[in-house]
Amino acid sequence: MNQRPPLPPFTVETAAQKARLAEDAWNSRDPERVSLAYTPDSRWRNRSDFLVGRPAIVAFLTAKWQKELDYRLIKELWGLNDNRIAVRFQYEWHDADGAWYRSYGNEQWEFDENGLMRRREASINDVAIRENERRFLWPLGPRPADHPGLTELGM
Repeated sequence: MNQRPPLPPFTVETAAQKARLAEDAWNSRDPERVSLAYTPDSRWRNRSDFLVGRPAIVAFLTAKWQKELDYRLIKELWGLNDNRIAVRFQYEWHDADGAWYRSYGNEQWEFDENGLMRRREASINDVAIRENERRFLWPLGPRPADHPGLTELGM
């Protein structure tokens, strides 16, 4: 089986690295790439959706990024314990009509011994924002290394 370092048990540094790697993958908006960080039988709860397995993850993310346009995400480590990591996140996106949103959430992750996520629990709320209230303005793709995180942005 493939390994996805860093591997558990996590330290503050390796958990923060794992969160940033996840953020970068999600900002690629490539469902296949993102799915490879999860076990083949990974279990998800995303809002009110319950998924099992990589094919379901790919289908879910494909639909998500067809709806949530110009998606930009920041994840931040919130806590950790051995093979579990908690993150908080925010992302900005707009719909097909041009209405902008900032989505706020928390995730709890559980990893197997190879560093693949076997469980993901996500709670997310969407708040309408005006376009001039956007704060995630980097070009599509990964957040630049010098762009502040949520805490630095006062979010």
